[in-house]
Formats: sequence, C-alpha cells, structure tokens
Amino acid sequence: MPVSLRRAATGDVAAIGTVWESGWRDGHLGHVPDELVALRTADTFRDRAGERVADTTVAEVDGQVAGFVMVAGDEVEQVYVAAGHRGSGLAGTLLAEAERLVAQAGHSVAWLAVVPGNARARRFYERNGWTDDGGFRYEAAHADGTVEVPCRRYVKQVI
Repeated sequence: MPVSLRRAATGDVAAIGTVWESGWRDGHLGHVPDELVALRTADTFRDRAGERVADTTVAEVDGQVAGFVMVAGDEVEQVYVAAGHRGSGLAGTLLAEAERLVAQAGHSVAWLAVVPGNARARRFYERNGWTDDGGFRYEAAHADGTVEVPCRRYVKQVI
C-alpha cells in the first residue's frame, strides 16, 4: 500500500484521536495506574490531538489517516497505527520519520517512554535499534495535574 507522510492539519484531529485512543488502550490497559485509565476518555484523546497538531506527522493510506507520530524536541512522544494497518510496516515508517525529525532539530539521541508491560511495543522498538536505558517515572499530564506512570526509557542515536 502506498503511504504518504505529511504534517497534521486541524481536519485530522478526529482521526488522530480515534487512532490514539484505540492504540493507547491496546498497549496500556492493565499496565498503567487505574487513575490514568479513568482520565483517558475519547474526548481527552481528541482534545490532546487538537493541542498537538503542530507536533504531529500523519501517515495516510488511501486518503485516510492510518497512523501518526508526535515529536517534541528529542522525545518521540506518541507512535500509533490504526488496528487495520498494524503489521504492515507503517509503524516503522513513522518511527523512522520521528528519528529524522529529532535529528533535524539538532539532537543526537532520541528517547521515548514505554510502559514495561507493553511487550509488543518494546519488541518493536528493540527491532528498530532502540535500547532500554532504564526505568523512570513518567509524569502523564491531564487537566488537573499529572499521574506518575512507571516506564522504561528507550534511546537511540540519530546523528
């Protein structure tokens, strides 16, 4: 399938929110604090997608948003692919674009956070040359503050 990468636009927010919510639930339920699960509603994913349009690259397949990646500075914050496109290589394409964006911004090392129980994501990152740099507590933001989430920090040299 031909894939096209482009910067996200306001018109993509609903699609990004849908992909994000579905993928987040698949990878995080049972692996993050219940408090965070309760805070992550469909509305919050859509709202957060709207706030992050400028940091987002979408992958389109047949004119539809099939996945996205968000990059802020040297952090690859989000990498999600719609369920129907998982296993197609699309995640690797998005991750490579994120690495390119981090390098383009002048950072030599990219990093990302992954919950320890998300074995599928951890294997994916390791297959793509990322290494586990140790555990830390990620502060997941929400409207009233943050929730601490035990995570693993993965890193990769990009320059």
